[in-house]
Amino acid sequence: MGGGAWPFLVDVPLWLAINLRQRQKCRIITPEWLDVDKLKDKKAEEIESNLFTKPLHPHYMEISNIILGNSRDIQNADEVRTLVKDIWDIRAAKLRKSVNKMINHDAGDGQLLAHVEISNITVLEINTMRKFFTASLDHLHNLRNHAEICLRDLDKQS
Repeated sequence: MGGGAWPFLVDVPLWLAINLRQRQKCRIITPEWLDVDKLKDKKAEEIESNLFTKPLHPHYMEISNIILGNSRDIQNADEVRTLVKDIWDIRAAKLRKSVNKMINHDAGDGQLLAHVEISNITVLEINTMRKFFTASLDHLHNLRNHAEICLRDLDKQS
């Protein structure tokens, strides 16, 4: 953040920077990771990797939306917004693919998955899938229980 009676830089919490910016008392300096070139590199890295790469920031989506929505100081704001959304979409597709793979028990070699490890995802990404994921696991558990009961009944009849 910079501005005021003389030019100086000071780190303040985001909520305070937004409040001061809305009152035109400062100028928000864009975080380094919100640079167009870094976002393009990150997008390319996400596309190339089958696994989740380390996110730009643990709260990249939330912070970028807050800054882009409240500051006119960002250069190429539309391109930054598009790149952040593209990265989000790529990561969301990877998450959906991972959940689908887990639910279908596809370990790639015809064996059932015993566990799943998903690293480098953000809290927001987890929360977007939480309701669907827990409901899917509940249904999967119920189906397995019913299948076991049916198999036991078939064994008893044989």
